[in-house]
Amino acid sequence: MRLSRVGAAVAAMTVALGLSACGSDGNGGGGGGGGGGGGDEPYIAIVSKGFQHQFWQAVKKGAEQEAEKQGARITFEGPATEAEVEAQVTMLNNALAKSPDAIGFAALDSKAAAPLLDQAKSSDIPVIAFDSGVEGDVPVTTAATDNKAAAAEAAKHMAELVGNKGKVALVVHDQTSRSGIDRRDGFVEWMEANAPDIELLPVQYGGGDQAKSADITKSIIQANPDVAGIYGANEGSAIGVVKGVEESGKDGITIVGFDSGQAQLDAITSGLEAGAITQNPVGMGEELVKAAMKAIDGEELPKTIDTGFYWYDKSNIEDAEIQAVLYK
Repeated sequence: MRLSRVGAAVAAMTVALGLSACGSDGNGGGGGGGGGGGGDEPYIAIVSKGFQHQFWQAVKKGAEQEAEKQGARITFEGPATEAEVEAQVTMLNNALAKSPDAIGFAALDSKAAAPLLDQAKSSDIPVIAFDSGVEGDVPVTTAATDNKAAAAEAAKHMAELVGNKGKVALVVHDQTSRSGIDRRDGFVEWMEANAPDIELLPVQYGGGDQAKSADITKSIIQANPDVAGIYGANEGSAIGVVKGVEESGKDGITIVGFDSGQAQLDAITSGLEAGAITQNPVGMGEELVKAAMKAIDGEELPKTIDTGFYWYDKSNIEDAEIQAVLYK
């Protein structure tokens, strides 16, 4: 039902966008390149999966730094939570209405956004996917972590930490974004192939919301008091798992997370969380803008731009290489 409502909304907005484009002189949006105003600065409109997590603020920082270097103008926005597909679709529609020179897009739901992305392609506006890949042939490149490989690395460490046996649970942010799917599947596939004595419990989805993920974690522990480990697949999920384990009062559960943020850094330093995978969010923002500028200039781009990942725990959290990719 939700998807059909989104689809109807997208169809209506696509028509509206087409009508506004027909009646526009390219000045809708105020300032910069094709984004209106006739200025010399190329305008890149960036629509993120969210805005509340520090991860997205770090991506924004990287994008702003690179835009300043490149002499470009950007806007960066995202919905309040990573469950708000319709809000993100509206933001994408509004961004397209400003006739930007390029779009950066991290899809919450590729299918819901597909009609607007097709509109961008037909308007010769290059789309650069980031963080979560966008299904289909619209994006000219994707700047992202290799999420399946990163999740496999998380699974490898989890298996070692629990002694390659026992029950392991997963709290994942969603099953519609490419990052949610890959961070689930990469973890599950590695475990199935390499850890036959580990029993994976059914995957639970918390929308990346800390409170909801904490409640899910407490329910997992209540139903499975012998659970050996719990994996949180993004910042909100991992922090929720930490909170849920704390609130349950259960000792001896191995927590493996993803991303960083102050709460995870504190949990790892204290020993409550074993470790996590960190991406390179500032670098992701920088690569997004670099790719957008190349696309605007008509340069060929690779299909993917791997922005990297690292495992960190109490033993290496202070290393310079790790500190450079963590955020608070």
